[in-house]
Amino acid sequence: MGLAEEAIGNGEGLGIRAKQKYVRVDAQIPEETTGEENPNRMKETDRIKQSRRYVISCALFASLNSVLLGYDVGVMSGCILFIQKDLHITEVQQEVLVGCLSFISLVGGLAAGRTADAIGRKWTVAVAAIIFQTGAAIMTFAPSFAVLMMGRLLAGVGIGFGIMIAPVYVAEISPAVTRGFLSSFPEISVNVGILLGYISNYAFSGLSNHINWRVMLAVGIFPSVFVGFALLVIPESPRWLVMQNRADEARSVLIKIVGTEEEATERLAEIETAALTATAGKLESAKPVWSEILNPSPVLRRMLITGLGIQCFQQITGIDATVYYSPTILRTAGIKSDNKLLAATIAVGFTKTVFILIAILLIDRVGRKPLLYVSTIGMTICLFGLAASLSLLDKGLVSTPAGIAVAMVTVCGNVAFFSVGMGPISWVMGSEIFPLRVRAQAAALGTVANRVSSGLVAMSFLSICNAISVGGTFFIFGVLSALSVAFMYRFVPETRGKNLEQIEALFGDEGEWEGKEMELSNVKYEGIVNK
Repeated sequence: MGLAEEAIGNGEGLGIRAKQKYVRVDAQIPEETTGEENPNRMKETDRIKQSRRYVISCALFASLNSVLLGYDVGVMSGCILFIQKDLHITEVQQEVLVGCLSFISLVGGLAAGRTADAIGRKWTVAVAAIIFQTGAAIMTFAPSFAVLMMGRLLAGVGIGFGIMIAPVYVAEISPAVTRGFLSSFPEISVNVGILLGYISNYAFSGLSNHINWRVMLAVGIFPSVFVGFALLVIPESPRWLVMQNRADEARSVLIKIVGTEEEATERLAEIETAALTATAGKLESAKPVWSEILNPSPVLRRMLITGLGIQCFQQITGIDATVYYSPTILRTAGIKSDNKLLAATIAVGFTKTVFILIAILLIDRVGRKPLLYVSTIGMTICLFGLAASLSLLDKGLVSTPAGIAVAMVTVCGNVAFFSVGMGPISWVMGSEIFPLRVRAQAAALGTVANRVSSGLVAMSFLSICNAISVGGTFFIFGVLSALSVAFMYRFVPETRGKNLEQIEALFGDEGEWEGKEMELSNVKYEGIVNK
């Protein structure tokens, strides 16, 4: 069976043609075998190629806000060293400054869900950039810790908007068989931002303590400036347009996305069917979206368990602690010089970025679940290895050079395995598994789960390390990572190659859903949300 047919599955229970025309971004366009040039065929081929480039451009531009989150995470790991020296803040204030971003970003994430439904996905991207720029400017010129916190909180709201809307927007404009590839772009942007933050730390560390951290923070404004140019390129989400009864505009966007009018008509019909089902359910139940999420049907409850659970495990396994506090971890391992610490963190950021690029090449070929297994098992091994090496160093049972080497390998290994699976796939699945009617709000709730988990880790890491040692803290992360392997097996289905409307049916059969990949031929496409 070909990729396009395999990706779509049987399709009989959905009333969708078994043979779809969706192709991968890197797929080869078949040539005519008659030996004669077919002008219509050539024009269609050109349109399909053009649509591929267009969709990729839209995904890239929509993901620019995610660079901001990554840059903030990366740059703050070095900034905090110089902020402490310049503003003389305490260790508790350091934890609050680092960890508050995660908590305040959940406010932005929640607000983004309602905003995205009200003004559209595209303009929510713009709102995110404006809020972040304002916060970053305040931080850059902050004369005190209090003003710095004000800017930090505002920037956090902007980041919350950005990390919620980017995966939703990209998922809604992507063809089914390339949705995993394209929906990974926000996570790629986060990793690129982290690497840029580490490089900025190293590049400006030679300036005076009063200036260097301000320049580091100011550089983070530039990615959001490019969002203004992005708004001239990206269209509105066709699914949101359908929900606003703007079907003609949605069809125009779909033609640009899929390349052919016939395919656009088919996709529009599927989206309209899903929208009508959601609307009918809304009229029947007369429940607001948040009421429906807080008191979900059995099917929606399964979706929420999967979506929120994977977002929580992404953070409670300690990735933000590893990234935010990598200088602290490596200093514990034996690296003392600030310049050497910042240089070592560049290696961590480079590893994280390289492996996220590998992940996007595999996510639509291998599937979500195999990559999640590789990721969680690999992270577990690395976390236990890091915990053991730091504990042995603390007791003087291994030499400092050996401890540094093992720490570098396990830290880089941890971020590598994270980037191969947990990093991108949690956002991909969080944006693709929910029904159209509740997608924006449910994705926002997933962002809340992610940010709260991140904040709890970031704000407690130093205190826990002081209580039980850095090695003991990473042992806890290792245990949680081991639990995440069991969660992936029990609650996460395979969604590779299925369009968003089909995934609604994927969660419809409770017995089939648990512990194995679903087959679309075994479920029916009904009113999923209100079933």
